[in-house]
Amino acid sequence: MKTDDLIEALSLDVAPAAGVRPRLAGAAGAGAVVAFALVALWLGFRPDYPAAFAKPMFWMKAIYAALIALGGFWCVDQLARPAGSGRKGVTFVLVVFGLICLAALVRWFITPAEDRMPLLMGQSWRVCPRNILALSLPILAATLVVVRRLAPTRLVLAGAAAGLFSGGVAAVVYGLHCPESTMPFVAVWYSLGISAPVVIGAVLGPWALRWR
Repeated sequence: MKTDDLIEALSLDVAPAAGVRPRLAGAAGAGAVVAFALVALWLGFRPDYPAAFAKPMFWMKAIYAALIALGGFWCVDQLARPAGSGRKGVTFVLVVFGLICLAALVRWFITPAEDRMPLLMGQSWRVCPRNILALSLPILAATLVVVRRLAPTRLVLAGAAAGLFSGGVAAVVYGLHCPESTMPFVAVWYSLGISAPVVIGAVLGPWALRWR
């Protein structure tokens, strides 16, 4: 049987979107609960929690991370299928990232020069990416388990998409701990934290997702 014929035959057995998406959402939910527990028991909530919910910049961070997670979800949903492509999801993520970078640059240039570095570095730039990565790992593990039971054929890309999805969800949860909320900080350090599980997912994909 030719490779194209094999892929077509396998695609007929793949669960429909209505079945795949609840599984992925369930994985994200389970991982997010673990990440929330890690915030509560390890990192702690931000000093102004829950009053932070009334602050627009808190929601700016949350919306940015949630949109990245949505784009990652879109990528995983497609790449979990034979010969699936995550191109549209990646395009969506790049647009979102471009917009946050544009907003960060505007904020940077309208700020007096002596105040710019505090906007970028904040107080927690050293630990922000590391903490987002740590919170993303349970979500990544749960997502890889779900994707493995489907029929991905582009294992590196599927693993990277799982990492993107996991990083976005983890960044949303991390906002409950992190008091930093300037756009330059979020654009750089949150994005680096989200990128870390993308790399890990890409590395693990060929091993964790291959058919056995």
